[in-house]
Amino acid sequence: MKDVKHIKHLFSRAGFGMRFEDLKKYKNTSLNNAVRELFNNNGQDGSLAIVTQSVDEMMAAKADAATKKMFFQMERQQEKNLNIGWISQMSTTDAVLREKMTLFWSNHFACRNNKAVYIQQLNNIQRINALGNFRTMLVQVSQSPAMLLFLNNQQNHKGHPNENFARELMELFTIGRGNYTEQDVKESARAFTGWSFDRDGNFKMRPFLHDDGVKIFMGKTGNFRGEDIIDIILSQKQTARFISTKLYKYLVNETPDQTHIDAMAEVFFNADYEIKPLLEFVFNADWFYDDKNTGNLIKSPVDFIVGLNRQFYINYQKPEVLLLFQRALGQVLFYPPNVAGWPGGRNWIDSSSLMYRLKIASVVLNQGLIDFTGKSDPEDEAFLATVRNQQHNVDTRLQATADWEKVYSGIPKDMSKIDIADFLLEPALNNTIQNTVAGGNDLKTMLVELASTPEYQLY
Repeated sequence: MKDVKHIKHLFSRAGFGMRFEDLKKYKNTSLNNAVRELFNNNGQDGSLAIVTQSVDEMMAAKADAATKKMFFQMERQQEKNLNIGWISQMSTTDAVLREKMTLFWSNHFACRNNKAVYIQQLNNIQRINALGNFRTMLVQVSQSPAMLLFLNNQQNHKGHPNENFARELMELFTIGRGNYTEQDVKESARAFTGWSFDRDGNFKMRPFLHDDGVKIFMGKTGNFRGEDIIDIILSQKQTARFISTKLYKYLVNETPDQTHIDAMAEVFFNADYEIKPLLEFVFNADWFYDDKNTGNLIKSPVDFIVGLNRQFYINYQKPEVLLLFQRALGQVLFYPPNVAGWPGGRNWIDSSSLMYRLKIASVVLNQGLIDFTGKSDPEDEAFLATVRNQQHNVDTRLQATADWEKVYSGIPKDMSKIDIADFLLEPALNNTIQNTVAGGNDLKTMLVELASTPEYQLY
């Protein structure tokens, strides 16, 4: 049972939780085999192909007011479809590690853009490289239209450098604040001049806009281009340490353990920034399974929603409600609060979002009623306006169904109610939970009550 407990923890951190049906599959499997299978399940790249064509901006600019409104509505619908499509993929895929890491990289390289085709392209770059090479992903992300627009590198020209991308590249994406100078930012910005893209969304280097003069960056001198700057940054072991720290907080514990992080950084740096060896090291480390690192993280809203969907095989007749869930809980996919992304941890919980978290499970599983109110980020208004028209329908009845037959069939026959509760919840069972189990309710009622506890919000 020790291996099963550890495998459950592995699935909660490297995926979106373990389902009852997985118990049968992994009951007699060693932890080492479970880790190997986790990586083996990520063979296909799983790229999203939800947005197939872009709204023509030139046509939209020349159109009359009514046509412009139509173009705007098309763009918003594309954003909505992309959001729901990714939630659906996370909720149904067997490639859970790939999607969990795509979720990590999408927040690490936080980006907003109102052109869904560019956001989908960026998301697929993060997915294809999620378990691959960090340098490859970093270059592709940096050259993507979504990021070039978001961090203003389209305006970064010879003689008029824009420092926005160069600064965030070091502060947030690679080496971290305090490990570079303001002069490094200025010189780096010069190296990225001329990075642009064409109408088809393909990266394009525009030589006539590039500053080909000598730059001095991090103590090195040369006629550097953007890729050279990236290589110099990656040659600093601090970059491996910075990424390892973020991954440790995402996968292990919000409180960094410097000894473990240094060990991770050593593996990452020596593997030339290959991500798979780093993750294999973490998932095979004894400390990853320590009691202090179990049931201690707060699920992000997306982790919570996707985990619930997977555990109970939920089907939404009106999947737009998933956008309202995200809004109420404070994490709308593809709409991070800023370039630093969502801070995570205890920031996920406030009095309003906790109330919704405790209510959503019972409402979804009982096809009940829920009232979505509250404030939204002003920058979300255009995006969220497209779902407000459905709000009165959502308030009337949530049209979602769980596949209870599949849930029940996955529960081993020799499993007691206390074992079921122990499996469903990651933290150790307290007296309140044990009283819930001993209350004599039928199995469905007990499962709904357990999924509506604060403990279900931890993993």
